[in-house]
Amino acid sequence: MEKRIDVVHLGLTPYREAWRWQQHYHARCRATDENVLLLAEHLPVVTIGYRCPREQLVDVTALEQQGIPIIEVERGGGATYHGPGQLVAYPIFSSLFRSWGVKNFIARLEAIMGQVSGHCGVRTTQRQGFPGVWVGEHKLGAVGLAIRRRVSLHGFALNVNVDFRPFAHLIPCGIRGAGVTSLSRERGEVVAMRTVMEQTVRAFGEIFTVPVREGEPV
Repeated sequence: MEKRIDVVHLGLTPYREAWRWQQHYHARCRATDENVLLLAEHLPVVTIGYRCPREQLVDVTALEQQGIPIIEVERGGGATYHGPGQLVAYPIFSSLFRSWGVKNFIARLEAIMGQVSGHCGVRTTQRQGFPGVWVGEHKLGAVGLAIRRRVSLHGFALNVNVDFRPFAHLIPCGIRGAGVTSLSRERGEVVAMRTVMEQTVRAFGEIFTVPVREGEPV
């Protein structure tokens, strides 16, 4: 079977619904060796990794008052906010994941975010021991993975024009003293989500050196 990436656009999706799609495609990719990339934005939510200290949630009451749920997931990493204006990419990869292994797979996800950011005129860096991409001392994109039966789950979140206020109620990814930023903030103008999604699809194909095919959830 030729390796390729099938891209599925979920649109603005509640987190739990996106998680059900991840489970669906994870089972499918285990059985077929396919590689499916889910792209979404989420309604406001905070997710925490399974080993995340609760101290990373600075103000649970404030989150509850704003109607922002807190959901524990099986990925690695700390507390992360997701909301409209943030691109979330879930590579549910089977054969492509096994071709690279965890460390190199994460490096490629970082490279994709860096390439997309560069296309938008924003130069990023990496920080040793902290997966993701940075602009100075501010985190632009986060990575958190889970591996089940040699198939990847979860992925990365790239801030495009996200609302920063909910980040004040947590310690993003458990890194004290670090801020967050977005492509729009760094550019000083609104960066279109559609442009970022198009560049993300292109970057996945280029970084993993395989064809991409776009479709609808099935």
